[in-house]
Amino acid sequence: MNNERLMKVLMSPIVSEKSATIADSARQFAFKVSTDASKPEIKAAVELMFSVEVDSVRVINMKGKQKRHGAVMGSRADWRKAYVKLAEGHDIDFGGGA
Repeated sequence: MNNERLMKVLMSPIVSEKSATIADSARQFAFKVSTDASKPEIKAAVELMFSVEVDSVRVINMKGKQKRHGAVMGSRADWRKAYVKLAEGHDIDFGGGA
């Protein structure tokens, strides 16, 4: 795993009410990741980008929703979500500190 590949694994953090709740209660953070990313790659990417120690990684494949535009049916792209649990004493701050 080279650094160039690890930089492309994490697409964006998922910032929602649910992800804020699990971040506060269980030190878990949700990320949108590339569809071909493996658990070891996700773990290494989070450790590299945020300088934290990762305890575990859980991955979910999200199916894209069916959408209609007039008479034409289409679908959004499938995507992959990762829940990353950090080791005790580590934290990620997405707020930027105001």
